[in-house]
Amino acid sequence: MVSTSLIDREAESATLRALLDGGKPALALVHGRRRVGKTFLLSRLWPTEQVLYYSASSTTAAINRQALLAMAATWSGQELRLDDHPTWRTVFRSLLHLRPALPTVIVLDEFQYLADGESGLREVASELNAVWESGLDRTGGLLVVLSGSAVRTMEALAKGGSPLYGRLDAQLPLAPFDYFDAGQMVARYSPADRVRAYGAFGGLAGNLAAVDDSRPLGDNIADLLLSPHGVVRARLLTEIDQEEGLRNPARYRAVLVSIGLGARSVGEIAANMGQSADTPLKRIIDQLEDMAYLVREVNFEASPQRGVRYRLADPATRFHYGIGLPAESAVAVLGPQAAWRERFAPEVFPSYVGRHVFEDVVRQGCRRWGPEQGLPLVAQWGRWSGQDRSRRPVEIDLVGRTLDGTVVTGSIKFRNRPADARTYLDHTTALERLADSGIGWARESLAPDAPFWFVSAAGFSPSFHEVADPHHPLITWTLQDLYPS
Repeated sequence: MVSTSLIDREAESATLRALLDGGKPALALVHGRRRVGKTFLLSRLWPTEQVLYYSASSTTAAINRQALLAMAATWSGQELRLDDHPTWRTVFRSLLHLRPALPTVIVLDEFQYLADGESGLREVASELNAVWESGLDRTGGLLVVLSGSAVRTMEALAKGGSPLYGRLDAQLPLAPFDYFDAGQMVARYSPADRVRAYGAFGGLAGNLAAVDDSRPLGDNIADLLLSPHGVVRARLLTEIDQEEGLRNPARYRAVLVSIGLGARSVGEIAANMGQSADTPLKRIIDQLEDMAYLVREVNFEASPQRGVRYRLADPATRFHYGIGLPAESAVAVLGPQAAWRERFAPEVFPSYVGRHVFEDVVRQGCRRWGPEQGLPLVAQWGRWSGQDRSRRPVEIDLVGRTLDGTVVTGSIKFRNRPADARTYLDHTTALERLADSGIGWARESLAPDAPFWFVSAAGFSPSFHEVADPHHPLITWTLQDLYPS
């Protein structure tokens, strides 16, 4: 079911509408990754007759200038001859004076394509600024929206040294949906399947829009992500090639493949790629982080310079590089539907969701719903993974510090069986082992006033509550708490 209403863009919508309603010329910058929903947002905020919407193409500046003039002429009913507009300054002068007595929105989407490269875009921005600063003879409101998916390039338009620095009335980065808003795009699914859909298709609106939630989720995964003809698979295969300004995209893709196959540190990534962990590789990793393909993780309250690990940021990218690409041989032999049923649905995918998705869902849910329920206010949720003093592995799924300094810890389980006494005791034992190993926050977490926050997709058995320490505030969540009606 494809959503036809705006989801989770209330703040951005209110800001843009207020700028137009302010009655004076305003300039806004909107940017975000491809398929994050920029076009959907900007094409639905105002009546179509009020908006001149132009999406630039990756051709030449001259072709874009000609196409923009033609569209503006058709939309406004005003003659705009190409011969009269030899430069971008002349184009902007005409555009910004169209329908001067009426409230008007001009959206220049994929703005980065109006010029060749960042230096050319600076020239285009300079021409726009020159017209903007010369004064606009209008009685109706005007909002000009510059939108684009080349995130770093668009962000540079707002920074010092840019011709538009200090001119923007709003800068709106659009992030992918979190688990809950992603779930609204597949609302026919049960809460458990919404978690799974988020794990497969992530938070990009364009990917989620391809999902038909009247069909079983597995069918969608097989057809859209595993099949060689899957539309979401094709997007994921080519998205790094579409990023502006990357030299040798194959090396960037190799980093994503390496992390998808389990590498977490720079050294592990380099080893998987068969090269040294040198400065060029670190630069690629930093760029991928800046471009929101990667997220950097460190253990809770550990030094940000020690034990840095990397993960693929969006769950769809995680699925593609961790399951989709390695599955190509099985899909070729069995076909996508059979490969899904026989190879991935029984164990591989459930394990992936439990280990690599549900913890993200819970941390997002704690931020989204905890404060309105009067639960502990935590500025930043994290996790801890490592060894105790005996070199035995220890993992804490959920750990944070409240605004008043109290440590909150918890355990997260995406299983078919309820959490039982062992779930509770394993968590407290892990905290004790860390406390004995000299981890300060673990010692604090064992204090009587420190809350425990457990999340179990299948609920809690009586034995869980029987062993719970009454001196520790206890929060127990199920899927219904993550998806309140």
